[in-house]
Amino acid sequence: MKKAGIKRVSISIDGPDSNSHDKFRGVKGAFDAAMRGISYLKEGGLPFQINTTITKFNIDQIDKILALAISLGAVAHHIFLLVPTGRGMEIKDQSISAQQYEETLLWFYKQRQRYPIDFKATCAPHYQRIIRQYGKGSSTKTGGELARETRGCLAGIGFCFVSSTGVVQPCGYLEINCGNIREKPLEEIWRDSSVFNDLRDYDKLKGKCGICEYRKVCGGCRARAYTMLGDYLAEEPFCTYQPYALNS
Repeated sequence: MKKAGIKRVSISIDGPDSNSHDKFRGVKGAFDAAMRGISYLKEGGLPFQINTTITKFNIDQIDKILALAISLGAVAHHIFLLVPTGRGMEIKDQSISAQQYEETLLWFYKQRQRYPIDFKATCAPHYQRIIRQYGKGSSTKTGGELARETRGCLAGIGFCFVSSTGVVQPCGYLEINCGNIREKPLEEIWRDSSVFNDLRDYDKLKGKCGICEYRKVCGGCRARAYTMLGDYLAEEPFCTYQPYALNS
């Protein structure tokens, strides 16, 4: 793997022990297999990160999962907030509430001040708002992290998804057919898709996302809006923040 140019390996850990992780994964022995894989990576000198999907099942264990990641020597901890689409629909009842999202992301932000590893939240664009809300006037470390942060939701803006059959989507979770590379060049789809261009025009965002002062750095999860509200431009369903414009 090192000879092939691999720089880091992601290992999914959704519980701090074999009982909780295996139950979530539905595979007996999954935790032990992950630990064995990590031992091989450490022996070979290949950095690894821990990925964790946050749900009702493990929200009260995330501090223990982080502690495990630190003790194992992970260089990063990435949390993923469930988008109820695809296989995620099978466990949509495990989605945490909007308030729990806010509390979890704030907790996660505070941990990056305590531990010398990288922290990243995926499918949680409002994390970019939290970084800016609570990062003002703080350490130089935070300033450096802010400098390399990007926009929250990059669907159709910074990346896109191409399926095995050639279908192009703004992201893997936003299941809208924007064209097929077997019929049209990817460059043309990327440039001309009406959906992609909608996503790039922040003035088209609706609800409180459309008037939020953080819309250019957050944007809300477009896949979550589409899945839960039927409109990829609707406001982020799992955000509790009230824009200044609503309070003025």
